Parts: sequence; structure tokens; C-alpha cells
Amino acid sequence: MLKIVKIGGNIVDNPEKLDRFLTDFAALEGDKILVHGGGKVATTICRSLDIETVMIKGRRVTDEQTLRVVTMVYAGLINKTIVGKLQRAGCDALGLCGADGQLIRSVRRAPRPVDYGYVGDPAAVNTELAGKLLSAGFTLVAAPITFDPDRGELLNTNADTVASALAVAMAGGQPGKSVPDGACTAGREVELIYCFEKRGVLRDVDDENSVIPRIDRAEYARLQAGGVVADGMLPKLDNAFRAIENGVARVVICSAESISEKGYGGTTLVK
Repeated sequence: MLKIVKIGGNIVDNPEKLDRFLTDFAALEGDKILVHGGGKVATTICRSLDIETVMIKGRRVTDEQTLRVVTMVYAGLINKTIVGKLQRAGCDALGLCGADGQLIRSVRRAPRPVDYGYVGDPAAVNTELAGKLLSAGFTLVAAPITFDPDRGELLNTNADTVASALAVAMAGGQPGKSVPDGACTAGREVELIYCFEKRGVLRDVDDENSVIPRIDRAEYARLQAGGVVADGMLPKLDNAFRAIENGVARVVICSAESISEKGYGGTTLVK
């Protein structure tokens, strides 16, 4: 089974937690892809350059200046730092963004109802390239910068969305398009794991013991209506459901510390 793991920015920002996670990740058996977020580094650099950071529903609005910063930070500093740490842990890693080998082709999001600027929605994944690199023994480390080949344009893309798009495509589906049950037959068996600083989706954000073990679409709607899930958790859950409904075998949201545990604990998404 191919494991696609997305690591959250709060782990990227904490050197000790990141080192521990990457050691555990490197020890996972079989083919694997790591997708990382950007953490606070881009925001800090933007602030030092007097570039305003605007977030809407957990997503960054990306103007031209911000795009330059996030490209340097996400596809450069953070990506190569993670690759170097994985090499130290004995994991032969290769860092990529969406433009490399056209790994993830995107289209710029329409400016209505919200203009997010230079933000992309994945349209296609080069599964042949990813498969060849995995077969050659590489662990892929994907930065959330994608690519519009028609415009020759880099696009900032939500890392949760990148992880979901990779998982759906490697399972035989197509990013951004719903696939009927049973239609994803040409791909691999894929497990998608979202790792962040909490133990899972919490009923009470201040109580680590309030993990919700399973969430289906109906429960998700109730949690949204009650304000239990909001902000950055919304794109995470939206992408998790998109994956489980489009051919991905298993989707789990859990803590970075539990990646080495059997079953990972946390919250499992179900149709």
C-alpha cells in the first residue's frame, strides 16, 4: 500500500517535533510520499518585508509578492530541510514541487466568489513520473507549489488539497472530478494520513481526550453547523472526504506522534 502523509505547519515550525516525526516517517515500510505545509516561516518573512498576510477560511490569499515568498520558503527552504533530515534518517528522499516534471498541474482559481490571487486547484497529477520515482526507491517530498502549464505560472496550493489530489490520482482517480464507486481500478491501494499537532478531530478543541473516532458526511455537516470544526480544519476535512469518496482506501487524521503506532489512532473518515 502506498502511504501519502501530510504534515502540518505546526509540526514544521517545531524542530524537535519535526525531527521526531521524520525519524518515525522514515521507518515506515513501503512506498511513501510526504506532503508538507508551510508553517509560519512564510508569514514571518512576509511581515519582515511589510507584505500583509490575509487568510480566508484557513486559506492564504496570495498576491504576486506573497507568491515569491511562499515559493522560496515552501519549495526551497522547508522542502530541502525536510529532504536533508530524511537523508540523515536513512530515507532516500527527493524533493519536488508541482512544476518539477509537471508533477501537479493546476488551474488558477476563479476570482469569484473570493479572489485568492495566485492560488491553484489541482487538475492533473503525473502519476507515471511519481510511480517511476517510487519504483526507483525514492521517497517523494512534495511542496505545495503547483503549476499551470498553459500560463507557465506557479500557484500556491493548499497542502491538504495537494495531498488529497496525489492520493486520488495514485488510486486511479482524477483530481477535482468525482469518480463513481468502483471506477478507480487502475491505480494503487492508497492510504492518506493527515498528521498535525492534535490527536485527531476533537469535539472540544481544549480536550485532547475528545477525539471523534469516525466521521461520515452527515456527522461532518452537524459538526460544521455546531461550530465544532472551523477555520483550517475545514479544508482538511473537505479534502479528506474528497479522497475517501474517490478511490482512496483509507483516510486518517491523527497526531504526528502517532504515525509509528498501528492504525495511527485519531479520526478515520468514512463514506
